[in-house]
Amino acid sequence: MGSTADKVSGTANKAAGKAKQSVGKAVGSRQMEAEGAMQEGKGRVQKATGDAKAAVKSGASKAAKAINKNL
Repeated sequence: MGSTADKVSGTANKAAGKAKQSVGKAVGSRQMEAEGAMQEGKGRVQKATGDAKAAVKSGASKAAKAINKNL
């Protein structure tokens, strides 16, 4: 997955996890709350992965431009 796809998936999982936690609390389902917390955590990791990929890509692009400028 690319950095943008990771960020989008991460944000979606984070939102879905929060919603699932809220529903779990509303209906008194500890299992659903736990599943929501896990899904939210997964979303945070996916988004962080996307952010890291974007940072690496940006750094590599800047390095390439600097090298080409000196050629």
